Amino acid sequence: MNNILLLNKIAKIGTDRLDPARYTCGTDVAAPVGIMVRSAKLHDMTFNPELLAIARAGAGVNNIPVARCAEEGIVVFNTPGANANGVKELAICALFLASRDIVGGVNWARSLAGTADVAKQVEAGKSKFGGSEIKGKTLGVIGLGAIGGLVANAAIKLGMKVIGCDPYLSVAGAWNLDHHIEKAATYEEVFAKADYITLHVPATETTTGMIHKDAIATMKDGVKIINLARAELVNAADLAEAMESGKISAYVTDFPTEETVAIPGVIVIPHLGGSTEESEENCAVMAADELDEYIRYGNIKNSVNYPATSMPVSAIARVCVLHANIPAVLANISTVISQKGINIENMLNKSKGENAYTILDVCCPVTEEIEKELAALEGVRRVRAIHFN
Repeated sequence: MNNILLLNKIAKIGTDRLDPARYTCGTDVAAPVGIMVRSAKLHDMTFNPELLAIARAGAGVNNIPVARCAEEGIVVFNTPGANANGVKELAICALFLASRDIVGGVNWARSLAGTADVAKQVEAGKSKFGGSEIKGKTLGVIGLGAIGGLVANAAIKLGMKVIGCDPYLSVAGAWNLDHHIEKAATYEEVFAKADYITLHVPATETTTGMIHKDAIATMKDGVKIINLARAELVNAADLAEAMESGKISAYVTDFPTEETVAIPGVIVIPHLGGSTEESEENCAVMAADELDEYIRYGNIKNSVNYPATSMPVSAIARVCVLHANIPAVLANISTVISQKGINIENMLNKSKGENAYTILDVCCPVTEEIEKELAALEGVRRVRAIHFN
């Protein structure tokens, strides 16, 4: 029986995907082979030696020690695109919140409770909450992946002009973009042309603090910025200065911090992007399927620390080897297998940065002795034999 540890509330539709004849899911299971997690922080967690994989029901993995997991031979999955529609819808909502003082107007209207002639007061006071329409304005989209692409396409349908930039845009992602979207070569080109800017990139060494004083200076006066991606993308001190001067006329974020909640005029949303019933279910289903495919067959899809590696089963046993991406490892693995008189029916090797993964389908059962010999090779992090009936 394979134990799956649930570190947060995971939608039942997801855990139901894991066959109870094979898996036991719970919040207190011992020696789990898999972990399903949403927001729980794992950086200080010591992982048991049986743990094969962690599946994050969401896109961001800042709460998981990804590099340490790679070193320990633990595959970390995320669920890209599973909550994309939920975030897209909130981004469109944020466009309207940034354009018109809806929040201020609603709060003011509610403050009239208990007073006389409310309708008359509303007609007299509504002008201070006016705004502008988004139709005909230019939206700059930073990051055109699963979410950014949906936002860009939706904005076109709402009558906006859209310019986007994504240095890592995949061919599949490009095919899904509306042909009216202008492609920018640099973020700076987007900053210079956009009336609205929406951020849809992860927080990395290159993107953290990307919205800073110098970048803001290149933007249009009165630009409106939407950040439903990560708080770290925007320098809070520079944002506050730009909001005070009017250089940035509106900032909507789904990641409130101590700094941003104190900045006058900032609209802070309590991290609701993927918090729809549909998004949570989609994430749970994808996370469960990823764990099941890896635990049962050794196939990897949507891992953030190991390469996508998938191969149909073509023999009675499969050897799965997670290892460092260094010379001679693959040759050494093959040597050990061949010296045991075992024929390799099929093999696949992939790499991702410093990490690599090799799958070998072999003609006969693999003993613990062979697993130990493979595990002793330089650069090898984990060896697992899977036998098929």
